Amino acid sequence: MAATSFGREREATAERLLTSSLRTSYDPTVEIDWTAPHVPGAYWLPPKRSSLYGTPLWAGLSEEQRVELTRHEVASAASAGVWFETILMQLLIRQYYDADPTSRHAQYALTEVADECRHSIMFGRLIEALGCPVYRAGRVDHALGRFLKSTARGPQMYAAILIAEEILDTFQREIMADESLQPLIRMVSRIHVVEEARHVRFAREELPRQVAAAGPVAIAYARLLIGRAAYSIASRLVHPDAYAAVGIRPAVGRAAARANPHWRATLRWSASRAYENLADLGLVAGPGRALWARAGLI
Repeated sequence: MAATSFGREREATAERLLTSSLRTSYDPTVEIDWTAPHVPGAYWLPPKRSSLYGTPLWAGLSEEQRVELTRHEVASAASAGVWFETILMQLLIRQYYDADPTSRHAQYALTEVADECRHSIMFGRLIEALGCPVYRAGRVDHALGRFLKSTARGPQMYAAILIAEEILDTFQREIMADESLQPLIRMVSRIHVVEEARHVRFAREELPRQVAAAGPVAIAYARLLIGRAAYSIASRLVHPDAYAAVGIRPAVGRAAARANPHWRATLRWSASRAYENLADLGLVAGPGRALWARAGLI
């Protein structure tokens, strides 16, 4: 009976999300004017959200350098977005491989993959328009991503999706509403927020079903993997090499950001919705919780 009820709920959720996808989906190659000139002196994210805001390093930067730092921080976050969305697409396709292709749940998973394809193109175009390098994951995180996309299922899969999606979504909701910022990043953020709202809903409604179906060993393993995913996502937001763009040695910038109470407060703010939801489901505990704390997310 419970399984039948879960199935009906799952199909109803997917039906609503498919309908929403028909109403509000965007092609960023058409919707965004990629050739528009950037606004001189405008920041790419609110200064208070820069990883160095409030530090002596920030105080030593000129206004031009501060704007430049946020440009590279946005490029770093976009690079992390491409990295994670590539993982997410493979997770969804791997799940679809065993699914009933006539179910609305499976069809919405494919719709989400289509969204993420466009988002990855959008982030790639953004990095190109910024004139910044692609800030790639290090060897450990690259290997972890390969492991995650090949093995994660159940609570691990949907929790990892929520962490990445909701952290980026929190930043982007603030960016899209801030008229002082560059129009390009506001438009990219708006498109991503509108479409990611469906992805977050899909994961949020599916996760409790996956938790209910998992045994204690699977939950214990999920807590650890989720904690490591949270740590990787948080540490990938600002690549150390981004600091070199304003003359700060990467190791020095990274150490300053890690010790910066303003940045740690921003990380907690960005992860608060995901953390509260996962903690309520019992997915933040033990060694996994220590990884959340080490990442500065709690």
